[in-house]
Amino acid sequence: MLSSRKRKSVLDPRTKLLLILTITSVVIGGGNGGIMNVVKPALTAMPLILFLLERKWKSAFLYTLIYTAAFLGELLLIPNVQGFLNFILVACCGVFARFMPGIAMGIYLVNTTTVSEFMAAMGRMHISQKIAIPLSVMFRFFPTVGEEYSAIGDAMRMRGIRFGGGKPAKMLEYRMVPLLVSCVKIGEELSAAALTRGLGAPVRRTNICRIGFGKFDIVAAVICAVSFFALILSKVCG
Repeated sequence: MLSSRKRKSVLDPRTKLLLILTITSVVIGGGNGGIMNVVKPALTAMPLILFLLERKWKSAFLYTLIYTAAFLGELLLIPNVQGFLNFILVACCGVFARFMPGIAMGIYLVNTTTVSEFMAAMGRMHISQKIAIPLSVMFRFFPTVGEEYSAIGDAMRMRGIRFGGGKPAKMLEYRMVPLLVSCVKIGEELSAAALTRGLGAPVRRTNICRIGFGKFDIVAAVICAVSFFALILSKVCG
């Protein structure tokens, strides 16, 4: 009940999935030149705009910082560096510049979509529960692991175990081993919770949350359609 009263996201979960598919396909698979010089920057800016609309200031700042650093490195450093360092820069900057928009959209989807909204969207699209249930567990898995890692980090800092504390090997041991154990436990608990709530029942599951398309969803759908059309046009004409 309380989660259903949260501030509603500006986009429907189905629109978010469509944006992820569009951004990963066009930004990674699209070439350069022509209309793609307009489409790719527009899609790259989409995660930033959505973070700002959802008031995710920290996520917007980190996305802007990482992508800008990768883009400037690709633009300024790579042409002026030779040898093995050039190879490293091409790999790092190229990966971040092309994969970061899709990763940012995935983070946006997880952070702004509740499990109930996601399951309602999966039901509207008639997706099999064999796919919907693991994905719904994933929606709670990654945020919970992040909270667990933060708690482990606080405990280690209280004991003086950190990179700058003279115990780097113990830092890896004392952080990674508890985190791996916690990941296994969290996965089992979330799977049990999902089944307890009736996600695996053979009957159709009801849902109290409301989802639907709005004006922002229409704009996003138009952008996705134009982007795919531009991608196909660039492939045919190129």
